[in-house]
Parts: sequence; structure tokens; C-alpha cells
Amino acid sequence: MNRSELILKLAELNPQLTAKDLELTVKCILDSLSSKLAKGDRVELRGFGSFCLHHKPARKSRNPKTGRIINIPAKYVLHFKAGKELREKVNK
Repeated sequence: MNRSELILKLAELNPQLTAKDLELTVKCILDSLSSKLAKGDRVELRGFGSFCLHHKPARKSRNPKTGRIINIPAKYVLHFKAGKELREKVNK
């Protein structure tokens, strides 16, 4: 499901709301999640899951084509852990 499909589904479930209002709501939610993660905070949605950042330290690797050693800089990687309710729904 992508963003536009989510907005259409919400419009079906809430006919009293306009598509423009729903689009703005979804945008605000996603922007809030993104900004919290960018600050390094953890985001938890009960019943769905949690998002956090994992730090990957700098390391050396090898280019498989040339065999040269390259330096890979440190970075943060987004990590998602599904909540209990979501895992149970998926495993049914």
C-alpha cells in the first residue's frame, strides 16, 4: 500500500472527511514520524510496531570488481520491529 492508496482507504472509511483533509492528515503524521526519527528519537505505534535508528560504525570493505579497499563511513540505519498484534495478524 502506498500513500495514495492509504488516503483512498481512509476516505472510504470516513466519508464525512474530504480527501484533501485526509491527505493533509497523512502528510502531517508521516512528517512528524520522520522528524522524530531524524532527531534520533524512537517512534512507537502500539499494536503496529516501533521505529528506531541503529548506528553502523565506519568500516573498511573491498570493491569486488577491482579488489581495492574502500572506506565506508559511519551511518544510521532505520530499524522496524513489528508489534505483537501485527505479528499475530500476519501469522494467521
